[in-house]
Amino acid sequence: MKTKVITRFAPSPTGPLHLGHAYAAIVAHDMARAAGGDFLLRIEDIDQTRARPEWEALIKEDLLWLGLRWDGPIMRQSERLPAYRAALQDLWARGLIYDCHCTRRDIAEAASAPQEGATPLIGPDGLIYPGTCRRVHDGSGPLPGDALRLNMRRALDSLTHPVSFTETGAGPDGQSGVQAFDPEYLLGNIGDVVLARRDMGTSYHLAVVLDDAAQRITHVTRGADLFEATPIHVLLQGLLGLPTPLYHHHRLIRDDRGKRLAKRDDARAIATYRAEGKTPDQVRAMIGA
Repeated sequence: MKTKVITRFAPSPTGPLHLGHAYAAIVAHDMARAAGGDFLLRIEDIDQTRARPEWEALIKEDLLWLGLRWDGPIMRQSERLPAYRAALQDLWARGLIYDCHCTRRDIAEAASAPQEGATPLIGPDGLIYPGTCRRVHDGSGPLPGDALRLNMRRALDSLTHPVSFTETGAGPDGQSGVQAFDPEYLLGNIGDVVLARRDMGTSYHLAVVLDDAAQRITHVTRGADLFEATPIHVLLQGLLGLPTPLYHHHRLIRDDRGKRLAKRDDARAIATYRAEGKTPDQVRAMIGA
């Protein structure tokens, strides 16, 4: 029996959708519809200091104007905190995460300390954590309320299979097909990533993995800038016993200077083009979708 294709679009309600968002939503929508599958909408609102209901309303309005209709109910990350905490509790009990008290400044200073003047290594989350707070514990006691980091070495040692995924699109350097990552790559190029921030109770990496599994996503479509974060997600799927979907990383929409569009690019907001009288087909043509 053929598996139904399920894709998703997962914007954050922290500003207006721009042309880059339109392209990402169209790629996910059109892939699902071409296969007779489902296109789901998820609102990534774990950052409650920036999320606004008016931005969520505009997201839905823009998608409908573009002709993109989602299937089923909308998932909101702010309603899934118990699921994130349960996963963290599981990882804590297995001794795979530890509490971290470092500030950004602490990390920057420690990362550059071994060789003064040397450029610190940068990973998917920024500076690769130097291991200042890393410790091995037996998993006893309550889950701390501080930031929580993955102990990458212990996590890799607990896996029974390689970290790999199938890329159906193309990574930043044109990567496609099966992508495999050896332990030394994850240790040296990713390190102990944050799985829960002190003010959110989770992180993008943990939330996206659990949410994709909960929505039974079969094909994750997203920008090529997230390709390097995918090994983190596949590793977490293995640790938590979750399926690994297919991944399809697509090109990014950039401005005239080649810079990737951001939420602050209001001049390229979908709502702006709509107010100017542009049609959905014209927007599609602008981004080559």
